[in-house]
Amino acid sequence: MGDELDGAGWPDSCDGMRLIPGGEFLLGSDRHYPEEGPAHRVRLDDFWIDETPVTNAQFAKFITSANYVTTAEKPPNAADYPGILPDMLQAASLVFVPPRGPVALTDFSWWHMVPGADWLHPRGPTDSIEGLERHPVVHISLEDAEAFARWAGKALPSESEWEVAARGGLEGADYAWGSAFEPDGRRLANYWQGEFPWRNTAPLDQQSTSAVGSFPANGFALHDMIGNVWEWTADWYGDRKPPSRNCCVPVNPRGGSEAGSYDAAMLDFKIGRKILKGGSHLCAPNYCQRYRPAARLAQPVDTSTSHVGFRCVVRRS
Repeated sequence: MGDELDGAGWPDSCDGMRLIPGGEFLLGSDRHYPEEGPAHRVRLDDFWIDETPVTNAQFAKFITSANYVTTAEKPPNAADYPGILPDMLQAASLVFVPPRGPVALTDFSWWHMVPGADWLHPRGPTDSIEGLERHPVVHISLEDAEAFARWAGKALPSESEWEVAARGGLEGADYAWGSAFEPDGRRLANYWQGEFPWRNTAPLDQQSTSAVGSFPANGFALHDMIGNVWEWTADWYGDRKPPSRNCCVPVNPRGGSEAGSYDAAMLDFKIGRKILKGGSHLCAPNYCQRYRPAARLAQPVDTSTSHVGFRCVVRRS
């Protein structure tokens, strides 16, 4: 961050961040997945947000400075997971592995829990991030993202802050760049090309994460708000519940409760879920069309994967 502060502790500038002016905004969508609706208005204060997702190079500085060990590098505690199989009690993370041919889009067989996969070894213990210094860091749990944010003197964005930033000033548009998915045939974000999950026709350097800034910035000069990696927010997952017609527009709204975010199909574990935003390089026209500002996804806070990263914000208070 820059080191010039006003009397209230508000920075005049933040290195590598952009100031999003406060105001009233239309968020959500009634045209796509049901969890994105209803469209509703919110009011936000000014905030700063990172121009790009946190990169491997930036995260490495944090690791060295804080002597931090990520969730994926530590074996899980058996007490937290009743009935867990012994062979699951090892350091591991979820890695996308494309199948050899077409498969049903409901079996999720492309996700493998890989021992030794972590932020330094995205595909497994023999992999490395050499040459990927400007790619978004992945295999990051919520705890990891929050630890980095505290170290940097920042915070994770709320869902509303993230979505306003992603829209780049285009109220009500389906995409971060307007109403057309690929205007004039141009691809404006890193999402899956070809038939998901087995055939990817994108350039080789964009078939997984891509270097931040590889695609045009949005109207707020922010890169990779759409595609590349999903990004953590600070809000617990739940239905969007805008106020009644007789109520005021909510100011700086936050998500629901941890208990309300539990997966109803896995109540034995009671793992809270936070909201992810933005989609990733695995979103495709034939699967998970969530490369849009309104899109949202529930992510267990203890889970890290090869397509989830984060960026940070600075607020006045």
